[in-house]
Amino acid sequence: MDAKTSIAQRVAKEVRPGTLVNLGIGLPSLVAQYTGENQGIFFQAENGVIGLGDPPPTGMEDRDLTDAGGGYITAIPGAAAIDSATSFGLIRGGHIDLTVLGGLQVDGRGLLANWKIPGKFVPGMGGAMDLVTGARKVIVAMTHTAKGVSKIVPQCTYPITSSRSVDLIVTERAVIQPTAHGLVLLEYAETTSIEEVISMTEADLIIPSNVKVIER
Repeated sequence: MDAKTSIAQRVAKEVRPGTLVNLGIGLPSLVAQYTGENQGIFFQAENGVIGLGDPPPTGMEDRDLTDAGGGYITAIPGAAAIDSATSFGLIRGGHIDLTVLGGLQVDGRGLLANWKIPGKFVPGMGGAMDLVTGARKVIVAMTHTAKGVSKIVPQCTYPITSSRSVDLIVTERAVIQPTAHGLVLLEYAETTSIEEVISMTEADLIIPSNVKVIER
């Protein structure tokens, strides 16, 4: 199983029935594929869609049905199209139950950095600043390292997305929870070990006695 699939499958276990969920562009968007059907989960995109469905078959794309990243989507029965102001009113008003975002770095305090330099061909902020600040729960879904360098660091070197700490970090190697005392290792992948997770993580980790193997 590739890293992105393993991450998406584990994050999907955090999605509860009857919730309004925002999935970020890229890896986070895969989470919808692994949530159970008929659970009353509505996926929202900040460009003004509530009730995103699977990508359409080839040839059935509709230019008026896209997610925030411009990718083609379908709309499930009961879906709604709203304007951008209403969409961000939901986000900023605390009505999004869960958002799943990608990340460039998360630091020892649980602060997320997921954008770089404006004007460059690199990730921009998008709606992430509003989502991290306004959603009830924030999960970062990202690979543990980039080109061999840890993405979980003592202090972010990229611009901080929000002053609010995220609630959970899920990588292909581990599930980590930011707390007031530091980053707590909750689970580790069966293909690795606790020692390997520690060695691949630049930030300090708190290792409780009941760390579990990730169940997907």
